[in-house]
Amino acid sequence: MQKGYSKYKLEAALDEVGRGCLAGPVVAAAVILPQDFFHSEINDSKQLSEKKRKELDCIIRENALDYAIAEVSPEKIDEINILNASFLAMHKALDQLKIIPEFLLVDGNRFTQYKEIPHFCAVKGDANFMNIAAASILAKNYRDALMGKLHEEYPQYLWSKNKGYPTNAHRKAIEEFGTTIFHRKTFKLLPTQLSLNL
Repeated sequence: MQKGYSKYKLEAALDEVGRGCLAGPVVAAAVILPQDFFHSEINDSKQLSEKKRKELDCIIRENALDYAIAEVSPEKIDEINILNASFLAMHKALDQLKIIPEFLLVDGNRFTQYKEIPHFCAVKGDANFMNIAAASILAKNYRDALMGKLHEEYPQYLWSKNKGYPTNAHRKAIEEFGTTIFHRKTFKLLPTQLSLNL
């Protein structure tokens, strides 16, 4: 795994979580790590246990030159679509940085220009670049904790387990109890029922 992509000292890595969820916000993190920082256990957040992610979260926060986390609500996702909401979450995270980055390394294949800062989109960046992996860890931990809190309000949807993703149990709960203000109404919340015109 490479530390980063560019030769710039202040390279901000960006990643988001929650794009495929039926409920909850999309969350993005921006992280600027020191050029000489390396940690062999930092990896794509999806490949790590919850316990390991929490350990690494503390290490990342302690060592980062700067970091920020931002979210975009389900209501806004429905208004502007999930792709644009993901870009907005990344821009909001960048807005919160105290240090202005010289270069942006973005997970994925698309991004909307942020100010005049050059950027590069890296497909599967969280598996190939340590700084994007670090951003993925911060974003996932933040969102998982948030969905855990929402679970206390709406335990029937099992968000503490499924985090808002479209599991069978989540979809059955939507069918039984309906939707909440945290569900994304423009998403396919229930599978299409096959019907015969007899």
